[in-house]
Amino acid sequence: MNPEVTAATIAASVSVLTLLGTLAAQYFARRATSHDLEEQGKQLDKTLAEQRTRTLNERFATAAEELGSDKPAVRLAGVYAMAGLADDREENRQTCVDVLCAYLRMPYEPDPGQDAAESQRLAFQASREVRHTVIRVITAHLKNDAAESWQGLDFDFQGVVFDGGVFSDAQFSGGTVNFRSAEFSGGTVNFSGIRFRQGRVFDGAEFSGGTVDFSDVFDWSSPPAFPWTDTPPSGVKLPRKKDQSQS
Repeated sequence: MNPEVTAATIAASVSVLTLLGTLAAQYFARRATSHDLEEQGKQLDKTLAEQRTRTLNERFATAAEELGSDKPAVRLAGVYAMAGLADDREENRQTCVDVLCAYLRMPYEPDPGQDAAESQRLAFQASREVRHTVIRVITAHLKNDAAESWQGLDFDFQGVVFDGGVFSDAQFSGGTVNFRSAEFSGGTVNFSGIRFRQGRVFDGAEFSGGTVDFSDVFDWSSPPAFPWTDTPPSGVKLPRKKDQSQS
């Protein structure tokens, strides 16, 4: 074979092999890069998830600490902080709601009366405002137009002292609402505008698929205001006649 042809053939072969090697290297490099990017993406997602969890846990701790403050203004901030956390953390929403309900169950000093010192009356009014704010926040999240709904959750008001508050237009559906041993000893707790799926229908709130239990209320001397005047709809348990002080 002509030496020149042989040289050209060898050169061409070398070029092809070089090209194939380059292409192979590029292919494996791309695969490696794609794998690295995928792993980096997973690690980033994990890091962000861990950071989100830490942030939410810190927010929970801060809100809980604020609720325990001796300053009413700080406690008010804690109420809204806990509610905001419930909105942002659906997987732990029930826990946040439990904390708000637990705040209402905390020991509560009664109204000192008009003859008490002004400082005592102001302290009572401030404390009551925080409690009523908790009720308003809960009610706002149980309305049909709530941006973040708490419908379907459980609400434990066992032993709570109610001296006012408005639950109007709230929709309790699915979860259990417990008022056992609660005290309605002053003011009016307004449940007006309640709508029931079974039987009678009213404008506003709805109790459906859950239980509203007043059967063992501790003090019924100032019962909550209801929209019915005779037998309550299914799902609502009122105190037995002998338990009602007005009987």
